[in-house]
Amino acid sequence: MKTTLRSLALRLLKLFIKLSFPNVSQITTVEFAAWLLDSAKLQPFVLDARSQAEYAVSHIKTAMRIDPVAPDLTALSTVSQDTPIVVYCSVGYRSAQVAQQLQRKGFSQIFNLSGGLFQWANETRPMFKDDEHPTQLVHPYDATWGKLLKTCYHAEN
Repeated sequence: MKTTLRSLALRLLKLFIKLSFPNVSQITTVEFAAWLLDSAKLQPFVLDARSQAEYAVSHIKTAMRIDPVAPDLTALSTVSQDTPIVVYCSVGYRSAQVAQQLQRKGFSQIFNLSGGLFQWANETRPMFKDDEHPTQLVHPYDATWGKLLKTCYHAEN
């Protein structure tokens, strides 16, 4: 998929997600990257709302995986309800669903990463296979959604 078509498709998808989840705050990849680099700011708790197979290929450093289908919110029992939490998935839909559930449980500072890990990767931002081994590869989810990810970042799935 050409870059301009990919960019347009991702913009339309982000608009769809924003309209589908109007009460979920969105954070851009630029804002999130700056936040992670700002040691003066309270760092967010980062949740990866993708499958175990997707997470195993790559994730944002320090991200904890949460099942997007049946999220185990007890894993967040030690997290204060006013702690900032950033949730992401491949493109932002599954993470918006998880963010909405967290809001319903009383968490007040929830942000969905707009464009998800695909946009993060397309912008050549840092990803890790585990917290110590950098990688540029991303699980493409499937053949259709993977078109939103530049082919040079596709991991074999």
